[in-house]
Amino acid sequence: MNNSKKNIHLSSGYIMPFVGFGTYKIRGTDVIHKVVDESLKVGFRSIDTAVAYRNEKDIGCALKSLLPKYNLQRTPSDHGDPKAIEKSVQKSLKALNTTYIDLYLIHWPGVSRTSESSTKNSRLRAKTWDKLIELKKQGLIRSIGVSNYTIKHLEELLQNCKDTPPAVNQVELHPHYRQEELIKYCKEKGIHVQAYSSLGTSSSTNLLKDPIVVKVASQLNVSPARLLLNWALQQGIGIIPKAIKKKHIRDNIKLNFVIDEESMKALSCLPQHKYAWDPSNVY
Repeated sequence: MNNSKKNIHLSSGYIMPFVGFGTYKIRGTDVIHKVVDESLKVGFRSIDTAVAYRNEKDIGCALKSLLPKYNLQRTPSDHGDPKAIEKSVQKSLKALNTTYIDLYLIHWPGVSRTSESSTKNSRLRAKTWDKLIELKKQGLIRSIGVSNYTIKHLEELLQNCKDTPPAVNQVELHPHYRQEELIKYCKEKGIHVQAYSSLGTSSSTNLLKDPIVVKVASQLNVSPARLLLNWALQQGIGIIPKAIKKKHIRDNIKLNFVIDEESMKALSCLPQHKYAWDPSNVY
């Protein structure tokens, strides 16, 4: 992928920045205002959040004062009983101080307080999708997608999606967990893959300190973090790096360098290790 290409055209007809700003675990009115302000200054035009992050209201307050200068995309996520979906969407709209949401994701293929093996998960996923289609038609949401969906979950959804397939599948993806079959499947079906945990997780620095990652980063004169982000971006995969420090926010969008083919192969041969939750057992 040419890293000068900043946007992806989704199957919904809308465009989406390849690089978004993640806000997981970033909380507090002052902190949110500072990081949102800095992220917009350096060029981020997409903000990823979720009801579970408990920061939508603070993001909305920050955007209220900052938005006049920017064209911004908002991507919240949630999942649950379809009866609660519209209420959740309306709550997000109010918190984010907007009349529509650019992209809304089903956060998880399973349902809270429901066994992973229960057939209830499958039934509620279908009903939730139908509700999101309805809200999309009402203009409250522009694009709808999923998160943490395996090929099995996507196949089920595509069979019953009423001609509205998911525009995005947001999943854990990095050199230690490449999900090559899932990427191939999504590309064949026109589903944009967006990666989270691109640098591993806050509880583990194994990926950032991987000897091959460190070696390649040194050879290219970039940080391991920038290398890992560009590894995904160069494959046409979206990223949503989070950061609080100004330096990291700025570095996370400076990805106009090329990882040579040999280095890409080296990064794509590392031992596999999953850091986040595993959706493969959800019925």
